[in-house]
Amino acid sequence: MTGDTRYSIGALARRTGLTVKAIRFYADRGIVPPTGRTPAGHRWYGVDAVARLDLVRTLRDLGLGLPAIRRVVDRELSLSEVAAAHAEALAVQIDVLRLRRAVLTAVARRGATPEETELMHRLAKLSADERRRLIEDFLDAALGDAPELAGARRTLTPELPDDPDARQVEAWLELAELTQDPEFRDVVRQLVDGRRPGLHRDAVALVRDRAAPAVTAGLDPASAQADPVVEAVTAQYAEELARPDDVELRRHLWTYLEAANDPRREQYLRLLAVINGWTAPEGLTPVLTWFTRALAARLPG
Repeated sequence: MTGDTRYSIGALARRTGLTVKAIRFYADRGIVPPTGRTPAGHRWYGVDAVARLDLVRTLRDLGLGLPAIRRVVDRELSLSEVAAAHAEALAVQIDVLRLRRAVLTAVARRGATPEETELMHRLAKLSADERRRLIEDFLDAALGDAPELAGARRTLTPELPDDPDARQVEAWLELAELTQDPEFRDVVRQLVDGRRPGLHRDAVALVRDRAAPAVTAGLDPASAQADPVVEAVTAQYAEELARPDDVELRRHLWTYLEAANDPRREQYLRLLAVINGWTAPEGLTPVLTWFTRALAARLPG
């Protein structure tokens, strides 16, 4: 085949596998212009039209728009430049689709109300900076800016990866919705504010270590068999705080543990672990429930 080879539009269609209508469409838009016309006025195309149409079909299959394709075939842009830009655009589209899928999955799983669905949809559209500011606003409201709480802030900060999977996206949406709950903000503030009298960050761990065997053994929290467990916890707690083991301390401890046993706290930590790729946290609801009942049974009133 030589450079003088000419194709009618029908022959070009048979050669490329495209329809005559498609070739005429590309010709009218200047992507594959005819080389000339026959004496009868019919279009004819040169051999380069075959290569251009093959490239056009490939780029269309990859999702490129006609303006970009025209610039590529006219060599105004290199194929690598267009491919890079298109790959970036596809990545954005994939992120959007992933977020939409997460919203729909969450709506289906939770039986969400229209109001909840709207909130999740709005959260899903946040940019990375907007997501960061939303979490910072929550932590500022819950923790304040005390330097001694910097460690708690880091521990409670979700870091959604650049390429999250569906579970991480759905977890982030659920966690973000949770941060908008003013009551939950109060719970977190109560749990981390070590300056509040009678509160100590190791109280939950102390109860876990001391009360877990009693829960496993099936002891009744109101029974006399639970007395040694309660005494051991409150005595150690009082010693760590350098305070007497009295009714006031026990009331403070009970109030703190009730907040720690809020199901939203465990939900937040579970979601945080999914988002950050951490090991799932230990579920402490049975232990905390048992001990707060045991402690309440021994408080006056």
